[in-house]
Amino acid sequence: MMQHPILPPPIVLPVCRYTGIGILGAGFIVDDCHLVAYRSAGLNVRAVASRQLERAEKVARRHGIEVFTTDFSSVMDDTSINVLDIAVPQLAQPELIRQACQRSHIKGILAQKPLAMDPATARELVECCERAGKILVVNQNMRYDHSVSSLKTLLDAGLLGEPVLASIDMRAIPHWMPWARDARSLATYVMSIHHLDTFRYWLGNPDRVLASTRPDPRTQFAHTDGINMYILEFPGGARATSIDDVWAGPAREGVESDIGIRWRVEGTEGLATGTIGWPGWPERVPSTIDFACKRLGGVWHRPRWSEAWFPDAFIGPMADLLVSLETGKLPAISGRDNLGTIALCESVMVAAREHRVTSPLEWLC
Repeated sequence: MMQHPILPPPIVLPVCRYTGIGILGAGFIVDDCHLVAYRSAGLNVRAVASRQLERAEKVARRHGIEVFTTDFSSVMDDTSINVLDIAVPQLAQPELIRQACQRSHIKGILAQKPLAMDPATARELVECCERAGKILVVNQNMRYDHSVSSLKTLLDAGLLGEPVLASIDMRAIPHWMPWARDARSLATYVMSIHHLDTFRYWLGNPDRVLASTRPDPRTQFAHTDGINMYILEFPGGARATSIDDVWAGPAREGVESDIGIRWRVEGTEGLATGTIGWPGWPERVPSTIDFACKRLGGVWHRPRWSEAWFPDAFIGPMADLLVSLETGKLPAISGRDNLGTIALCESVMVAAREHRVTSPLEWLC
C-alpha cells in the first residue's frame, strides 16, 4: 500500500557524517539498535567501551569499529571523539555525564532515558552540561517511531482538529535489566516514561495527573510500580490515559498470549489509531497508523512502511544531536526539555503512592 505523502516525516540527518562518536556501553541496545542505525546512516563511530573486554570486542568486530576497551576514561580522553553516546546501567550514567563535562573536546552527549531516576539529579545533570557548554540530548527514541511521529504530523497540520482524547494500551512483557532490581522505580521510569514522553510530544505539558499502580505478579524482586494506569489532564481540555500492563496475563505461565501496544487519538475533526511494533522484537515489526479526517474526505488512510522502531528509530536522537552541533539550533529532545518528562514520571509515582492529584510543576520549580 502506498504511503500518504505527508507521513511519516523524514528524520533530518547531519550534512557532515565525520564527527567522531564514542560509545560507553556495549549491551543489547547498543549492539542491536544504536550501531545498526548509525551504520545505516554512515556515522563515524570510533570507539566502544564495556566493562567486559570480550563484549566490547565482539560488538566492535560486528560493526567495524577499530577501538574497543574496558577503559571508559580513555574513550572520553580521545580528542578525535567529540560526541559521547552513553548507554550504561542507569545508576552509572550521571557520573559519566559529569566526567564528560570536564573534557573540552567533547561537544555533545547522548544520554539514555531515564536521564536520572529523580528530578533533582536530572536537573543537576542538565545544569552541569549547560555550564560546560555541552549539548545534551536524551534518547527518547519512541518519538521517532514512524507511527508516533506520523501522528504528530497530523496534529501539527490540524487535520484532527482540537485534540479531545488520547490513549495508549500496552500489553507487553519486558525483560527487566539487572540494574532495575535496585532502582527506586521499576515501570514508571523505565517503561511508562516512553508513553509519558510521547503524550508530551503529541499534546504538550499536562497540568494534572491521576494515577494508580500495583506490583507485577511475574517480577520476583521487590517493587511497587509494576502495572501503571494514569490520566493526564491538559490545559486546553484534552485528556490522555494509558494502561502500562507489564503482566499482560499469564502468557509465560501456559496461557495463550494477547500481546501488543495500541493507541488512539480523537479530535474534533478526525481520529487516528495505531500500533507499536516493539513487542514483536526481535522480529522486525513496523508500527502502523490509520487515520480519517474531514479535510481528507472522511475516509480511512492506511499508510505503511518497512522501518520499525527497533532499530530504525534510534538514528533520530543521535541525528538530533549532530544536527544541533552542526547548525546551532536547539535539539528537539534536549536535556532541558526532558526535565518535563522526568517531572511527569515523578508525578505519576507520587499520585499513585499518595492517592492524590499531582502536577508536574511540583518538580519543575
